[in-house]
Parts: sequence; structure tokens; C-alpha cells
Amino acid sequence: MDLATGAMGSLLPKLLQLLNDEYKLQKGVKEGVRSLEEEMRSMQAVLQVVGEVPRDQLDVQVKLWAGEVRELSFKMEDVVDKFLVHVDDGSEPAAKSNKLKRLTKKMAGLFTKGKDRHEIANAINDINNQVKVIAERRARYNLDNIVIRPAAVTINPLLQALYTEMTELVGVDGKRDQLLMELLLNKDDVSNKKLKIVSVVGFGGLGKTTLVKTVYDKIKGDFDCKAFVSVGRKADPKKVLMDILLDLDVGGSQLTLLDETQLVRKLREYLERKRYLIVIDDIWDAKLWTVINYAFPKGNNAGSRLITTTRIVDVSKLCCSSTNDSVYQMEPLSDDDSKRLFHKRIFSQENGCPREFEEVSADILKKCGGVPLAIITIASVLASDQKVNSHDEWKALLESIGRGLTEDPSVEEMLRILSFSYYDLPCHLKTCLLYLSMFREDSEIMKHQLIWMWIAESFIQCKTEKSGLFQIGETYFNELVNRSLLQPVYDHCGIVHACRVHDSVLDLICLLSREENFVSVFNGSMPSRENVRRLSLQKFIKEEYPTTPLESVSMQQVRSIVTFEPAIDMMPRFSSFVVLRVLNLSRCWFDKDNLGELWSLVHLRYLNLSHTGLDELPEEVGKLQFLQVLDVSGNPDIEELPLSVTKLRRLMCLLYDERCNRLPDGIGNLTAMEELSYIHADSLSIVKEMGNMKRMRKFKIKFEHLSLELEEAFVKSLGEMYNLQSVTLRMYGGRYKMMDLLGEKWAPLKVFGN
Repeated sequence: MDLATGAMGSLLPKLLQLLNDEYKLQKGVKEGVRSLEEEMRSMQAVLQVVGEVPRDQLDVQVKLWAGEVRELSFKMEDVVDKFLVHVDDGSEPAAKSNKLKRLTKKMAGLFTKGKDRHEIANAINDINNQVKVIAERRARYNLDNIVIRPAAVTINPLLQALYTEMTELVGVDGKRDQLLMELLLNKDDVSNKKLKIVSVVGFGGLGKTTLVKTVYDKIKGDFDCKAFVSVGRKADPKKVLMDILLDLDVGGSQLTLLDETQLVRKLREYLERKRYLIVIDDIWDAKLWTVINYAFPKGNNAGSRLITTTRIVDVSKLCCSSTNDSVYQMEPLSDDDSKRLFHKRIFSQENGCPREFEEVSADILKKCGGVPLAIITIASVLASDQKVNSHDEWKALLESIGRGLTEDPSVEEMLRILSFSYYDLPCHLKTCLLYLSMFREDSEIMKHQLIWMWIAESFIQCKTEKSGLFQIGETYFNELVNRSLLQPVYDHCGIVHACRVHDSVLDLICLLSREENFVSVFNGSMPSRENVRRLSLQKFIKEEYPTTPLESVSMQQVRSIVTFEPAIDMMPRFSSFVVLRVLNLSRCWFDKDNLGELWSLVHLRYLNLSHTGLDELPEEVGKLQFLQVLDVSGNPDIEELPLSVTKLRRLMCLLYDERCNRLPDGIGNLTAMEELSYIHADSLSIVKEMGNMKRMRKFKIKFEHLSLELEEAFVKSLGEMYNLQSVTLRMYGGRYKMMDLLGEKWAPLKVFGN
């Protein structure tokens, strides 16, 4: 699923779910659902192709058609969700309830569900009619064959990197090329006649191509033969091999008659016993390297060198599989180098910055994050028409960076270069990356929060029972880090626990999100779309608005809302949301008198009320039957959880403050639970009930008085948790030999005693 396919990825499984006998749909309605599912799956296949094409290469009719399908998929999923919520509320009557009351409730439910089935029958019929119209339009315009239109003439970014003045992107004073040359020409390798491979890896725009070209030009005279070829996305191995041979002046026109195997053999034969220097620039695909790697002789080559560049960490590691090889991690420019490059570009000399521009200059460079491409691009905007722009223009540009609002040809070109990384992503990762535009610039985004929000939005689909949703989400997160699109943040143990988004990448995803109505950001100006799907409230100056600015914006279709403290005053009433799935109010202090409306948001999957000053979690929380994540941590005044929490059978993550020292009986009903903290194991029954949480991955538990009986029950419950990854134990009143009971199987446990 991505921005082109809308809600298609999560909708199709739900349409299949409707066909189950438990929902008792009439035969005609089932046929309508089946027909709908088949047609939407066909449309999804076309949309996935659309999603791989840069927006400026799409025919206008394709854009319009894709937009219609996207909006229809959202509308359709809202209809299905409303039906599923009303028909399947997840509740079970208590065993000791009065029989007459239970019978009355059951009969009332039958009438209500009958009405719901009638309503969905009408809705399915209406949507089928709309789908037919859209399908006919697709056939009439023959959209399957006009996905791509000729692209506007643009500068190839690799050529731009190769022929730009080298000092502009490499690092001003040549420190980077010196380091790379030392790595390539290490004295310890002089006696080693084997091939040495160095892979340069880093974020788009760091100047990898320019750095390698600079070093290549300096050392190429020391080799018998040399070649420099640029690869790019979706490269063909045969073409890459041909380009290398052509650059070596081998083969000529007859190369086109050879297949991959013959080209590999020809290249090996030519390079055998030669000292060669070859650069393969901008590799994206690990499979490509697996093929072309066979073409390079590894021994008896008198110190040959092969250099690769890539944005993807795993590709660089694959290139450097031998102990003789090295990965060169391209780092951003230092603050001093960034300043010299920026000032030289604008003021024609490194130290020529006027005093009145120093502060705003420093703020702009902070946003550029040491990326040479960003520095030069922004500098070019500020020194347009051979003159330095005014101080006010500098401030205006500063405000726009990181919000996707800069409209300048130079900046557009930079974003286009960065967009190559985006369009190389598979569909599901595009969606997950775009979701990060919900967060403010420079935010430290907690990894576990982000993954749970992805899950609540149904961005993650579990196709097998072997992997849980969270584990799949972790692979998504790691792949975005691997592709240099997220900047990892490490905790004190060296584990990635959060991420940041570089301002240049944030510019790109904000731009894409805004164009496709993926996320609407309120940052002092009104959202431009009426049908808001996801809302990020970031900034609000109350004095500038006579009334709450969002009162005129419909919240009927909002699926996610993230609010930051500066904008909490403009938070709409909870009752205005109809299909809300994600509500993140973390670290916001709001009017608790309006909290009652919150518990009617029956579609909620993710609710974050951490650090909000909440002093009580009411019984009404039990109404949120579809809730998957409940985070009320950082609220020390919440001393106990209500009994109704045990009704939330879909709950996978429950986080609360350590001072909350009472759990209700029946906690074992939460069989979907994967993450839980803090458990005060003050009773044997609670410890035994933990054994029902077989999917548990991670939890924290505190023992105040640990008896032998409690120990044994705890170890038995641990044995039922087949997916357990980590446990944090906190014990008071003496130490116990817990590890002896747990055995080697539980070695990863963290034990804290005090």
C-alpha cells in the first residue's frame, strides 16, 4: 500500500473477511462483495505500477483516475469498518449475568445487526456502481497503456555530481578524499596482491559520486586500466557489464550480441593479471552486485581496486564480503566545513558573512545537517540573480525548510534527486515513510510508538502466523534506516530506540503527502483540503485567530491525529471524529472535562495519553473494543487500572506508570498482549494469569515480596510465552536466585535489584 493506492492494502483483506459465514450476509450482497474485491484487486495492480513512477512523469488522466480510486478505497473501508464495529463489538456477557438481561441484550443485538446488514447491503451496491463508472473510465481512456508520459528535460544528477567543481561537494578542504585515498592505498596492503573493494555508503546528497570521482582522477594513473560507470535504479546487469567494457575500450559494437555470462567471461579475461581501477557508482540492487561481481578477478591482480557507491547499507556490506575489503561510511560535513562551503557560495569568500546574517545563517546550516547538496542548493536560492537576498528573505526560507513549502527551481531539483530513494522503495515502505510527516521537524520519534501507529493504521499486514505485526514493523523500520532515509538514535546500550528525519527528507515527504492528501499539517495555516485523512497539529498562535480555526474543517474522515503542545488549544471535540484510529496526545495538557467524549471513539486502535497529567483511567475505557495500544505512562497519579481494561481483548500493548500498583483480576483475558509494563506482581493469581499471554514479547515486572510459590508460578508463566524477547525484573525485600530457576533459556533477562 502507498499514497497511490490509498486504503487498498488494508481494504482487500477486510472485503474477504466480509465473505465469512459469521457475518450472515445475504447471497446477493456476498456476490456484490466478491465482485467488488475482484475489481479492486485489478485496480490495485495498475496503481502499484503508478506508484513506482515519479509524479512529474504521470499523465494527468492517470493522476485523476488514481485519485478517484484512492478516495473510493477510503470511503469503502470506512463503510466496512463501521459495519464490523457494530456487528462484532468484541464483548462477552459475564458468566454470572442475569439470564433475562442476557437474552434481552441478545435480541436487541439481533435487531441492530439486522439493520447494519441492510445498510451495508445498500452501501456495497452504491460503491459497486461507483466502481463500474471508474472502471469504464479506465477502459475508455486506456489508462493501462499511458501510465508514463515523456518526462521534462532535467539534468542527470550523476552528471551534475561528476562535473560540478569538486571542492563544492567533497568537503571544501579535501579531508574526505584524503581519508578515502588512505583507505584505498593503505601501506599495509602493498604486499597484498588481491583485489581490494571499498564501498562508499551514505545518504543521498552527501557527495558520494563527486568524492569518488575526485579520488579516481587522482589515482587512476597508477593503474594499467580504469573505468568509471554509473548504474542507478533498476539497472540491467548486461548493460552495466557492457558499459564497463566500453569504458575500458574493449569489444565495441559486438558486445550487444553477447549475453550476461559471455560478458562476464570477456571482462574477466581482459582484467586477468592487470592492475585495474574500476568504479561502479550508485548501486541500488543487491542482486545486481551478485551478478557483476563474478566479472572481477580476485587474486594475482597486483593491488587492483574496485570502488562502489550506494545509499543502502546492506548493499555496501555485500560488496565488501572479504576481510580485505572496507566500507567507507560517508558522514555529513563538519560545522566548520558546512559554514565555509555555505559562505563561499553566497559571499564569494569563506569568511565574508556580514554580522547581521550570522545567526540566521547558523540556523539554516543546522537544518541542512551537513549535506553538501542541501547547503549548495539553499545557498543558490539565497544568492539568486548575482545578489544576496535580504535578511527577511533568509528568515522566510529558514521557516520553510523542513515543511515542504519551499517553491524554488533549485530546491525542486534537490528534492527530485532525493526522490530517487523514495521511488525505489516497495509500496508498503513508501506509506510508512510518508507517515513520518505527521511529526514535527527535529522530532526524536520513538521506534516502538511509530511501529504501533503503523499497525493501528493497517500499514502492516501479517501474511503468516510465524511473524507478528510488531516484528514485521521492525523490519520496515530497519529497512528505512538501511536505505539512509531515517537517522537512527541510539540509547545508552547502543540499541536503536528512536529515529530522526533529516530536514531534506522531511521536505520531500511533506511535499508528497500534501500533493496526495496523505497528511494535512496545521503549522499556522489552514489545511487546504476538505477531506482531511490524517491531521498533524503542530503550531497555533491563539491571538492570530478569533475562533478555533478547525471548526470549519470536517473531521468525518480523519483516521489519525497527532497533537503537539503548542497546538493543543485547537484540538477539535472528540465527538467530531467518526472513524478515528490513531490519537496521540502525548505530552499535551488538555481540558479533562471533555474526556468523556473520548470513550465513544469505537474505531480507535491506538491511544496515547502519556505525560498528560491524567489522574484516573475511567471504566468507560472498556468501550474501546478495537483498541490495540493504550499508553498512559508518565501519569504517576493513576494508581490503579479499572476492571474494564480486561475487556479489551484486542489489546497488544499496555503501558502505564510504575506507581500504578494495582492490576484488576482477569488480566489473563488479554491474550493478544505483546508488551506490558509495569506489572506489580503482588498476588499469585496475577502471576498465574500471565501464562495466558502467550504472545508476550516484552514486559516489566516488579516483585515486592517474592515467595518460592510465586517464583515457581512466574517461571511456569514464562514457559508459556513462546515469543518472549526481554523481561525486566525489579525486586524489593531481598535478592532471589531467579536465574537458577530460569535456566540458560532465559539468559537475555535483565535483572535489577534494590
